[in-house]
Amino acid sequence: MNLVRTAMLIAFMTALFMAIGFMIGGRAGMMIALMIAAGMNVFSYWNSDKMVLRMYGAQEVDASTSPEYYNLVRELAQRAGLPMPKVYLYDNPQPNAFATGRSPQNAAVAASTGILKMLSREELAGVMAHELAHVQHRDTLTMTITATLAGAISMLGNFAFFFGGNRNNSFGFIGVLVAMIVAPMAAAMVQMAVSRTREYSADKRGGEVCGNPLWLASALKKIAHGNKVIHNERAERNPATAHMFIINPLSGEKMDSLFATHPNTENRIAALNQQAAQMGTTSTAAPRPAKATRRSRSVPNTGRSNGGDPPVKGPWS
Repeated sequence: MNLVRTAMLIAFMTALFMAIGFMIGGRAGMMIALMIAAGMNVFSYWNSDKMVLRMYGAQEVDASTSPEYYNLVRELAQRAGLPMPKVYLYDNPQPNAFATGRSPQNAAVAASTGILKMLSREELAGVMAHELAHVQHRDTLTMTITATLAGAISMLGNFAFFFGGNRNNSFGFIGVLVAMIVAPMAAAMVQMAVSRTREYSADKRGGEVCGNPLWLASALKKIAHGNKVIHNERAERNPATAHMFIINPLSGEKMDSLFATHPNTENRIAALNQQAAQMGTTSTAAPRPAKATRRSRSVPNTGRSNGGDPPVKGPWS
């Protein structure tokens, strides 16, 4: 079913791309836009993951270069029944993470250095389980291609300002205005709506995979606070990728609104708390000391605080 939705979304975005081309340059502009869109769809299918990882300067890590982080992802992938994805780390103080790739067999997950420093192992497990849920639901292909096409539509809308006076443009000023403002806005709305509907599903599956939804709930609270005070310059330069992150990395996004890339964080936390109650886990929103960590030999049991309180920083710094 996800593949059908993905195909429909790509078809809609391609049609929107062609409509802008028609408004700018008539039939010739539409055909050029069609060829560009087709080329971008093919290119995005095979290279969208590499493009996004390159945008953020992500570096691949393994069991020798980042054993705690890598082994945690491997443990979660096994619990989810997924192939081991490639694991990346990107240098940014803002706490965040994302997943990408065209299929579970070609997936990659990436976390920032900031999130490794801020979260405990349990909280990071919740975050990475959420990203693996996107992989399992095959959201990553849709999200990366949508990001590529949305960025291209916005770029083409900017071209309308320079080429709107083309004699093949039969829509005049109205056509230029639609190409410059309405079409990119429509693409952004579709992109954001797709992201919002998928986040709740990934939260739920992530809570199941990590074993305690409250770990993810606590992580979301910390990430949301960190994103308010820490600026992500690369994300600001690439706003079309904002919907790929676990929490919007851009400034100024706080509410469940028409233009929000993510659901309201408080709403997500409430849903995770409800899920935890249904699973019979502890009612506190703070992550408990995980017995699973002690059983695992791949990650040392460090960075805990006394009394069961969440540590200020995880064992990653």
